[in-house]
Amino acid sequence: MQDPAFSAPGRFWRGNLHTHSNRSDGVLPPEEVCRRYRAEGYDFIALTDHFIGLYDYPIVDTVPFRTDDFTTILGAEVHSGAMENGELWHILAVGLPADFAPSNSPHFAPVAGMETGPELAQRCRDAGAFVAIAHPEWGGLSLADARSINAAHAVEIYNHGCQVGADRAEGFWHLDRLLEEGCKLTLCATDDAHFSEPDHFGGWTMVKAEENTPEALLAALKAGHMYASTGPKIHDVIWGDCAAKVRCSPAANVIVQGRGSATSAVHGNGVSDIEVPYGRVAESDWMRLTVIDAAGKRAWTNPVWPNG
Repeated sequence: MQDPAFSAPGRFWRGNLHTHSNRSDGVLPPEEVCRRYRAEGYDFIALTDHFIGLYDYPIVDTVPFRTDDFTTILGAEVHSGAMENGELWHILAVGLPADFAPSNSPHFAPVAGMETGPELAQRCRDAGAFVAIAHPEWGGLSLADARSINAAHAVEIYNHGCQVGADRAEGFWHLDRLLEEGCKLTLCATDDAHFSEPDHFGGWTMVKAEENTPEALLAALKAGHMYASTGPKIHDVIWGDCAAKVRCSPAANVIVQGRGSATSAVHGNGVSDIEVPYGRVAESDWMRLTVIDAAGKRAWTNPVWPNG
């Protein structure tokens, strides 16, 4: 079968789903954040400032910064309740309505009487948002924490700001454990840009949609019609009976991952049309794929479930 992200109608649009401005703890005003992403060649961003009382619960109106070739999606990084390590939940909500009701989250620490993180995530999803578990490695999420966010569509598997500032960029451990337990989740890569350090233009999500509009992009995100990248482009993936056929920008390694330790890899020098036999991965109920180029930059497909 052709991977759903590549069989979907439309074209790929490059976007950053996690961005901050000076409406919370970022450095630049919203209009300058949007200008810089557009100048860098992005098709869209979601400005996701911290939704806490310290910043007056901002869902920043970025509609005025849309152009014919660049759009914005309203959203926020929402916070409420304590994780198992005692820290406040961080949850990415892209596509929130401007009048989304504030949580009782006065600052960056849990307080008595708050919604739990799972309750707030569900409220975001019910309001129409695409919900992702944000930077799980950086935040120290336990597996029990990750299991509790039933409203999540996706796991943030690469966060460029967390890579630059903390060397804790990833969410693959959490994603794969949840997949092994039967959770059907997708993945995204982001910047989490604040522009206070070189935390921008390093991780993005390529979304397949017929139009570069908030509505079309959100529908595609929820349907899983995207892949994530820090550099490589993936043009097509066919999940065959015995092997994955991949077309991509020149790569050094193409790897198929499955349940537990099951992986299969093919290596080369600038390969761009390649077949990866499944080997033991054929026994897994789910698979996902990584493309790595000669510079070590990576791109990732969403998990697929060949048997439904």
